[in-house]
Amino acid sequence: MVSMEKLADVIENLPLVDHHVHGALATAVDRATFEVMITESSVPAPSGTTHFDSQVGFSIRRWCAPLLDLAPHASAEEYLARRDELGNDEVNRRLLAAANVDRYVIETGYQGDATLGLEPMAAASGRPVHEVVRLEAVAEAVARDGVGAAEFAETVRERLAAHAETAVGFKSIVAYRHGFDVDPARPADAEVLLAADRWLREVSASGVARIADPVLLRFLLWQAVDLGKPLQLHVGYGDADLNLHRSNPLLLTEWLRQVEGRLDVLLLHCYPFHREAGYLAQVFPHVYFDVGLALNYVGSRSIAVVAESLELAPFAKQLYSSDAWGPAELHYLGAVNWRRAMTRILGQWVDDGEWSFDDAVRVATMIGSTNARRVYGLPE
Repeated sequence: MVSMEKLADVIENLPLVDHHVHGALATAVDRATFEVMITESSVPAPSGTTHFDSQVGFSIRRWCAPLLDLAPHASAEEYLARRDELGNDEVNRRLLAAANVDRYVIETGYQGDATLGLEPMAAASGRPVHEVVRLEAVAEAVARDGVGAAEFAETVRERLAAHAETAVGFKSIVAYRHGFDVDPARPADAEVLLAADRWLREVSASGVARIADPVLLRFLLWQAVDLGKPLQLHVGYGDADLNLHRSNPLLLTEWLRQVEGRLDVLLLHCYPFHREAGYLAQVFPHVYFDVGLALNYVGSRSIAVVAESLELAPFAKQLYSSDAWGPAELHYLGAVNWRRAMTRILGQWVDDGEWSFDDAVRVATMIGSTNARRVYGLPE
């Protein structure tokens, strides 16, 4: 077990690149709001129950409590009282520092008002940040600006090109808004015009800009292809408005064939389709994946999920992410659960004589940092 102990020390001190993450909480919240933020459900727990009675809730009480000067496994009531006593800014400072993340690749397109933006997140963490731009958010901003159907496509192209000057990549939530079972072909200009006219009329009538038309979603994907920046795609487990069966990445196979050689595609989260994502990462040179979001929510079972992600895919095609949004507990726990899983899995392989210690360190470093730096062009 000497190898396990040595490897634990190396992995514990490995500065990570969190390649898909959102900002930490901008202000303090009450218990009800906090509990909804530690689940992918959008509603409170049923009466008489609590979202703390979950893997993520137990992880918070075990791993985050000591960082707030509490004993491990402190009660939820003790934990939240101490959190309020310290204040949100101090909680952010402690937990983000403890995560030992070297830099964050932040997607700002989801409920950004509730979380820290790029500069505030850099200040709170003391680490560099880089931006990933959500395609759908750009199109929705164009719609809110009152652009007509005839100008819609070109305006979106211009704004995405402007974002590409500073952003390290783009992201799409087509899995949420429609599903991966879309026509993989690039839509014709006439199709885009008709779809934009239809959608913009709906926006004008309802006052709500939420893009879900499959033609327009395909249009956005292909604009990202044309720009050639890394493209993140939400895959699998997520909020309640997702139709999970339509977010299986195998449904993307034909589209992936068509865009090969034009950009790198990063499949995010992937649970419970992480084995399917691993297959795609093996057979397509431009496909990468992570198991980020799942790590927090499966808690002590993260060892099993990470082990399954290491079964098939090349190690150069896997990345670390937390997909944390809101409570800084999630930014910290993503790192904790990944480090514990990698130590236990790789350490066992070293102790069994299947891997060398040096190879275990090299692979942990690749997945934790090096692969993301290569794909996004980040500095060492």
